[in-house]
Amino acid sequence: MDNWNEIRTAYQVARLGTISAAAQTLGVHRSTVIRHIDALEAQLGEKVFLRHSRGYTPTEVGLDVMRVAKATDEQFSQLVGRTKGLTTDLSGEFIVTSLYVVAPMLIPVLNTFQAHHPNIVVNYIASDRLLRLEYGEAHVAVRTGPKPQRPDVIALPFTQLKIGLYASADYVSRHGIPQTLDDFKDHYFVGLTALRSGPSFHLWMQDHVPEGNVIFRSNSSLVLNQAILSGTGIGFYAVYKAEQNADLVEVWSHQDEWDIPFWLVTHIDLHQTAKVQPFLTFLKEQKVTTLI
Repeated sequence: MDNWNEIRTAYQVARLGTISAAAQTLGVHRSTVIRHIDALEAQLGEKVFLRHSRGYTPTEVGLDVMRVAKATDEQFSQLVGRTKGLTTDLSGEFIVTSLYVVAPMLIPVLNTFQAHHPNIVVNYIASDRLLRLEYGEAHVAVRTGPKPQRPDVIALPFTQLKIGLYASADYVSRHGIPQTLDDFKDHYFVGLTALRSGPSFHLWMQDHVPEGNVIFRSNSSLVLNQAILSGTGIGFYAVYKAEQNADLVEVWSHQDEWDIPFWLVTHIDLHQTAKVQPFLTFLKEQKVTTLI
């Protein structure tokens, strides 16, 4: 990497906020730090930092540089650790990301992992945005749907989220339970906002429920769950959550095609690192795939 010195310097400036602090950490003169920043900005053709009286603040380009540098620096540190036989004592930040809906299932797993490695600091980012693993925004991502096919990631099966079709006891008392597919025309449903694609259970509803009978839609599973509980209509609900609520009634036999696969996704450059591999091994040993 021709510009690693400049990138490493920029990382320290972004992390510490001032030229003087970065120079002290790197063991170089302030003028060297400034020269590295100027050279990096010249090569990128963009400003990496905004200069102000209090120090240096990374621009959007600077933040991208910082992520790349952080990931590379961490990988090199872990390489040094492996060569010195120091990888048994895991420490530092471990970043995991997933959709919000996964949090109740994943947090107990992360708690147990952290108990085994008390020097690890878990940073769990629950977000609908897919973090960019290639920029080191996370070590491991838990993703749903079809297996990710990008050549720069490794995706391992994690678990299946079992999905069922439910209604509230109040709805059932007022409308009964459908006995055949033809009965669906006499019932009300709640479903995802109309999309041409989506999870398999959404496509199943599109194929089997008249569009006019879906009287409530949302792009949020949390909103749809609340609508089902409120008696608005029949809808899909995670089985493990439904079994904890005595007010929910399963109204149709479970179909395997409704279930949602979960994948553990890592960037190919991080997959074998000293933090990611113990976590993946831990999941396998704990048989986490049986949790849902």
